[in-house]
Amino acid sequence: MYHAPMHVVIFEGSRWPSFAPLALNRPVFMLSSGMSTLFEKQLRHFKPTRLTLWVRPELAESVRTRVLSKLNIPCALNEPLDDEPATLVSGRTLHLRHFVYPKEPYAAIGEEGVHNALVRMPGLTYLDGLNRTDKWMKIHDLPNVEPNARLCQSLSDLISWNDESLIEDSTQLHGKPKPKPAGPFHFINEDDVWLGDKVQLMPGCVLDASEGPVVLGDSVKVGANAYVQGPCYVGPFSTIHPMSIVRGGTSIGRFCKVGGEIQNSIMLGHSNKGHFGFLGHSYVGKWVNFGAGASTSNLKNTYGEVSIKVGSKTIPTGRQFFGSLIGDHVKLAIGTRLMTGSYIGFSSMIATSGFPPTFVPSFSFLTDAGREPYRIDKAVKVMKAAYSRRDLEWTAADERILEHVQKSVAQIES
Repeated sequence: MYHAPMHVVIFEGSRWPSFAPLALNRPVFMLSSGMSTLFEKQLRHFKPTRLTLWVRPELAESVRTRVLSKLNIPCALNEPLDDEPATLVSGRTLHLRHFVYPKEPYAAIGEEGVHNALVRMPGLTYLDGLNRTDKWMKIHDLPNVEPNARLCQSLSDLISWNDESLIEDSTQLHGKPKPKPAGPFHFINEDDVWLGDKVQLMPGCVLDASEGPVVLGDSVKVGANAYVQGPCYVGPFSTIHPMSIVRGGTSIGRFCKVGGEIQNSIMLGHSNKGHFGFLGHSYVGKWVNFGAGASTSNLKNTYGEVSIKVGSKTIPTGRQFFGSLIGDHVKLAIGTRLMTGSYIGFSSMIATSGFPPTFVPSFSFLTDAGREPYRIDKAVKVMKAAYSRRDLEWTAADERILEHVQKSVAQIES
């Protein structure tokens, strides 16, 4: 087994638009899967002693302050390769098993693209990866080895594989779960129920780990008569409201409020679905709000494959069960009903009495009177208000990301 000191370069590559609307304002590797981000899994499996990240230039400042500043190894951002060997790792890789370093230069390449490669290519840059230059394509000339990770093609992969990702992440929970408190609640397969500090369990709630682990972060509150089924993760300071049903394959981020029924979905932090309604096989960004009764459909009446419409493109998901992709800062009014395969773009507002279209572009204000562009100054005002409610500051980096999103959607959603 090869564990030499290793320079690891995690790159976004040219296919990040396939992860819109969630990747419009974050690198692909910062998308969540299971109990962590793709990035955290990549670090865990490759164990770099030196790290470089290759991202879109517009995201560089945010990555530097919000990602690299938290690491305790030498880090660089968008710097070219030097004379040392480096392991290139696609930011789209999902690692579900242990990685063994080959001793010689190699390339793990599947039909979907480069998974990872050990190279010595001084001068190779992030632009080569983004633009798939001739220099980048020389990676394909290296001895090919079988990929030992999955290369995600779209958000539908992350949704479909989330139960496996949850189980793999749970293997990193060391020791045994701490003793459970006594009270008028119920555990099923108690040995696979993991509770953080200061978790509150209200009377009648059920934590069911019979099909996979149930992991509750610090200060999570589970309301009376709520049912939480594993594999499932609920991030710190989130609340599961009374009578709610959280089914397996679900990941809920930090500071979320959840009600109604959720199944096989990923919800990033600071989003609220606090009322009745169904959310199934969906990916939800940060700072999203579901009004009372807002629901997603996740199965066609024909039981056929679900496709997503993004602008003029129709993209098959390869899945029978698929709900919605909902970008950051989306607001859904009471009673909103999203059909299978819905794409709701970044910072959109939906307040219709009927079914909205399955494709709602970013920065849309949609009512029964039709769709209008959501004024950017008004959208920013709402974003700042949401931040201030959580004692967070709107920064210049946020402004630059917003400008990047505006430019990107003109191409991606056209």
